[in-house]
Amino acid sequence: MLFKGFTSNLKHIRRVFPIHNFRSALTSFSHNSCSTQRLYIFIKMLPKLLPCVKVKDPQYDGVVIVTDSPSKLVGDLEPLKDVIEKYGEIDEVYTKEVIFIKTDVIPSKRLIFSPTGPLNRDYDDVRRFADAAVKGMQRALKAGCKKPLFVRPVDDNFVGFAGKVATLGALHALYVPLEIREDVPEKKSKADVMGIWCSDEVKVTKSIPVTTAIESGRVVARDIGGSDPERMAAPRVLQYVQETLKDSGIKINVISDKNEFKKSFPLLEAVNRCASNVDRHTGRLIFLEYEGEGPIDTTLFLVGKGITYDTGGADIKAGGVMAGMHRDKCGAAAVAGFFKILSMLKPKGLKVVGALAMVRNSVGQDCYVADEIITSRAGVRVRVGNTDAEGRMVMADVLCKMKEDALSAVNPQLFTIATLTGHSIRAMGPNYSIIMDNGPARKLKTAQTMQEAGDRIGDPFEISTLRRDDYEFHTGKSEYEDVLQCNNSPSTMTARGHQGPGAFLIKASGLEKHGIDSNKPLPYSHLDIAGSSGPFPGIPTGAPIVAFTEKYVIPRL
Repeated sequence: MLFKGFTSNLKHIRRVFPIHNFRSALTSFSHNSCSTQRLYIFIKMLPKLLPCVKVKDPQYDGVVIVTDSPSKLVGDLEPLKDVIEKYGEIDEVYTKEVIFIKTDVIPSKRLIFSPTGPLNRDYDDVRRFADAAVKGMQRALKAGCKKPLFVRPVDDNFVGFAGKVATLGALHALYVPLEIREDVPEKKSKADVMGIWCSDEVKVTKSIPVTTAIESGRVVARDIGGSDPERMAAPRVLQYVQETLKDSGIKINVISDKNEFKKSFPLLEAVNRCASNVDRHTGRLIFLEYEGEGPIDTTLFLVGKGITYDTGGADIKAGGVMAGMHRDKCGAAAVAGFFKILSMLKPKGLKVVGALAMVRNSVGQDCYVADEIITSRAGVRVRVGNTDAEGRMVMADVLCKMKEDALSAVNPQLFTIATLTGHSIRAMGPNYSIIMDNGPARKLKTAQTMQEAGDRIGDPFEISTLRRDDYEFHTGKSEYEDVLQCNNSPSTMTARGHQGPGAFLIKASGLEKHGIDSNKPLPYSHLDIAGSSGPFPGIPTGAPIVAFTEKYVIPRL
């Protein structure tokens, strides 16, 4: 259930016809009912990243500078400092807005200066660099640049991270949506090459594979999360994941059988029940597994909400608030993106098990309804309160399966990642992931260390706390049921509307028996990314995989 304020006047009708074999898609055309032809190809669209020590390198067709002050342009960058300061004599806005200067100082004659603004106030953080980089690169693209050189002068602000965050910001601006790459081949990429200026070529050269891996993961997350309900219906998500992780060492296992859903994942099956009658919409539960070299010292279990489209079900999203509900799969998209990063960086000593719960919440004669009582995989009797609270339903039984596996794993840590509630946006704003720990995770300070990692790398978190109120709210209200799935009001109108679902997931999955009072405690954290996953209309962010990478992968490289 996403924030109902995410609406748009965007009106488009798309017909997407799946090709079930991506290899044949390279040479085959699909014909739709209008006899038009469309070629489906998975295109790797990242620009080639190159280190550059000379700002006057003639191979680049534009220079984009991101910093707070031209005074930091020293050494090789000194000539550009003079150009910008001279421009500032006639335009006082030059330290506040992106400016474009034609100059003979560089071969391309195109100089774009994108100021970060102040960096020294209480509320300034490293995202100033990402924001400026996005704006600067967008301006370079408007100028016609295909081979921009990106410059972030070295300074003392956010030491060790400003350059990484700025570069990722620039790459975000270069992302091309999957459907554009497939349907409009001439627009498959915005830039062919992106140079990264550096005073230490060795250091930047070593960082490029990491940057490329992180951005590749974000591309996967954006592709799955941002594509429309037909292009990324559950069967086609599976095709995409199989293609992008092919020959990567990632194990992929899939459950698609309706009878298996009913037997092993009954809460998920209830949501899938209506969509299962339409072949192109029927659900897929995609399990991914990565195991690094050497002795394993940590095992992560990630469950991603993958609602390919959320109509609200029987409690339908009426009044024009259904637009944007293709974004309800960004939790699963983030899990897939994280596995792309794992497949490229191959951190040692780490095992990660992921699940993408790809289900469409359709409405029709077979849809599940409020008042149904369904026994979960954990043996908990769940009364449905609102069919628009489907995300917690598709994750609860999968989390139970992960819990069962975690009992025999080395140093397990469990996570659910979901665009779950509008309340999370009301509470924390539209730019922040929210994390909340159970008792064992709180002892590990999972939320605090994740927040610290996110602050370093520009993928910020706010911390919420699960309280007794949340457990009491979801306790069954009669002898018929053990757990109440949801109340009858939107989360935005419900007190503690984003914390409660975390308690539901703990109760419905049986994790309640593995708290700090258990002889087998299991650390579990729930992430609500309804705000941080990105604007609609707009491009998904890929949150929170950059923070996950910073916390769990980078220290192992």
